[in-house]
Amino acid sequence: MRVSMIGTGYVGLVTGTCLAEIGHHVICVDNNKDKVESLKNGEIPIYEPGLDPLVKKNVEGGRLSFTTSIEEGVQNSDFIFIGVSTPPKANGQADLSFVAQVAREVASVMDDYKVIVDKSTVPVRTAEKVYETIKRYNSNKIEFDVVSNPEFLREGSAISDFMNPDRIVIGVESERAQKMMEELYAPIKCPLIKTNVKSAEIIKHASNSFLALKISFANALANICELTGADINEVVEGMGHDKRINKHFLNAGIGYGGSCFPKDVSAFIKISEDLGYDFKLLKEVEHINDLQKELFIKKIEETLWVVKDKTIGVLGLAFKPNTDDMRNAPSLDIIKQLEKEGAKVKVYDPVAMPHAKSMLNGTTFSKDVYEVAEGADALVLVTEWDEFRGMDLKRVKELMSHPILIDGRNIFDPKKMEEEGFVYKSVGR
Repeated sequence: MRVSMIGTGYVGLVTGTCLAEIGHHVICVDNNKDKVESLKNGEIPIYEPGLDPLVKKNVEGGRLSFTTSIEEGVQNSDFIFIGVSTPPKANGQADLSFVAQVAREVASVMDDYKVIVDKSTVPVRTAEKVYETIKRYNSNKIEFDVVSNPEFLREGSAISDFMNPDRIVIGVESERAQKMMEELYAPIKCPLIKTNVKSAEIIKHASNSFLALKISFANALANICELTGADINEVVEGMGHDKRINKHFLNAGIGYGGSCFPKDVSAFIKISEDLGYDFKLLKEVEHINDLQKELFIKKIEETLWVVKDKTIGVLGLAFKPNTDDMRNAPSLDIIKQLEKEGAKVKVYDPVAMPHAKSMLNGTTFSKDVYEVAEGADALVLVTEWDEFRGMDLKRVKELMSHPILIDGRNIFDPKKMEEEGFVYKSVGR
């Protein structure tokens, strides 16, 4: 089948490439000429394991191409996926201006029946607005349907998530569009959840908000554990064996970040407000997440007593491992606060440093773990890369001015760290 993916950000590029991989012909459209040229030259703008070779394979196979022409994409496709950015406004509401612009442009160049697919994360009732907009600007009165097909891709494992999903959600109102969507996803074997459009739109926000809630619950629990002498890892291990709860997203730490959870929780709160419901539970989820970073900074301050003029090495910058995404990364708030208090901060991340350099002024970027450790009064672990789990602790200790390690992700065993001669602090233990 023929697909046009409008927007080559994280969701658009991964989804477009994977649709090509399962046999469809995909045209990825973006109005950024430099980005499209880079993609044509095989340069991938994001770090996602396995994406580079998959793009190359499908371009060479003639199933994947890139263009700046929305007319080319629309007129050579049966499905028009809208995968553009929906960044948060100052009030938490999703900015839908890019979605609205795409809808107008699609309407002006449609030449026959199309299925318009909302792939971007959007508030409930967005499909209605997309439909109204296309109808208004569709001067040739071409038939079309609008479908909601939310994405559930995790950065770092997005290709596997697309190819082996827990479910595919299709919000659809017409039988014609439903049959086409079923055919589109036929190569993927998983539950196909068919709902009305509004239900599909809510499923995405509800799913991410619930996962954020689990993380914040674990973090709140970690604070109770610290105050009582309990161990958060043992507590969530005991909880996680209950099948009704399970262990996923119960890892305590310094809070969630990235492009999804912060934006989607905030947007769902605003959506609820606009509908007349005060979603106090999600407001507390946000509060706990912000508080967790504050408590971690306080832990660093209490351990070092005076932060000013201390050299602090930060391990990890990206909001999670296996990505270079710095959006809402907890590391940014932590580093900026430490530098504000007069600390000299050195950092290392395996892949995120090129993105981080434009966000951090006065921070020293190091080539590896050991350069960060050299002369440091303390190391602060922010992102749980496997590289950090495997670092040579004896060498790290010898390089440091003082063997202090403050672990925001609980990747080390406290007893082992004590045996290695470290002053070791973690979260909820």
